[in-house]
Amino acid sequence: MKTLVKTFTAAALIAVSTFAMAAEGPGAKTAKANVNLSTADLALDHYVAVTTEGESAGVEQLFAEDFSQKIQASNAQYHSRNEVVKSLKKQQCEKLNCVVSTDIIEESADYMVAKVTLKFENFTKTDLVTLERVGNDWKVSKSINSYK
Repeated sequence: MKTLVKTFTAAALIAVSTFAMAAEGPGAKTAKANVNLSTADLALDHYVAVTTEGESAGVEQLFAEDFSQKIQASNAQYHSRNEVVKSLKKQQCEKLNCVVSTDIIEESADYMVAKVTLKFENFTKTDLVTLERVGNDWKVSKSINSYK
C-alpha cells in the first residue's frame, strides 16, 4: 500500500511540474530578457511601461535590491522589492486606462528624481520615483505614491 501511495504521489508531482512548465510557455523567457537601462531616461521610460502598460520584460532588472515603495494614505502602506515585482508580473499585458505624464524634478550624473502622474477618470495618482546609477545600469530605488 505504501508503494502505491508513493507511486501516485510521484506521478502527481511529475504531472504538476509538467503543467507548470507548459503554463510558462515559450514567451515566459522574454520576461527575463535584458532591457537597456544604460541611461536614467531609458530606465524611467521602462518603469512607466512596466507600471502602466503591463510590460513584463526586465522587471527584476529594473528595481534596485533595496527598492521600497510607500503608498501615502490615511494608513501608509509599505511594499518591498519582491512584493512589487510579484505584483507587476501578475499585471502582465494589462494596460491602465489613464493619461501619463512625467516630469524630471532633479537629475545628476548618478541619480534622478521624477514625478510620474497618472490621470484616471475619477482620480489622479502621483508617483515620485528615485532612480540611481548602479554600475553601468540605472535602477529604480524608491517610489512614493499618493492619490487625489
